[in-house]
Amino acid sequence: MTYITRAAAAGGALLAAAGLLTAGPAAAATRGHGHGNWLYLTVAKGEAGTGTTRDALLLCGPPRRDAHSEEACAELAAADGDIGRIPPRNVFCPMIYAPVTARAYGRWNGRPVDFQETYANACTMEARTGAVFDLDG
Repeated sequence: MTYITRAAAAGGALLAAAGLLTAGPAAAATRGHGHGNWLYLTVAKGEAGTGTTRDALLLCGPPRRDAHSEEACAELAAADGDIGRIPPRNVFCPMIYAPVTARAYGRWNGRPVDFQETYANACTMEARTGAVFDLDG
């Protein structure tokens, strides 16, 4: 026979609540978007990706689409959701070392996406990833 004490029950409830709180903004934002193409994007300063971070949720499909998401989603569609296959832009970037780490995770055509790369600077990142990580766009 198994007995559950109030302390054990309370501990389980606290663990469950902590799990919900630490699920992150992507989990909360993607509820109800279990299908379709979406990516949770982060760009952090530094090689370890532990510096100042910017983030965004990219939804490729109705109802919300703006000019930035249209361009990013079109580039992703052409690369079949593989950020590494986006053709690089022909731009000149300064040779200043200010590393940024880009990360994307989500779903594309039913497949999981998990991408992470560190670039020498933001210009190099945007040249290699197109509009996907242009979080100010």
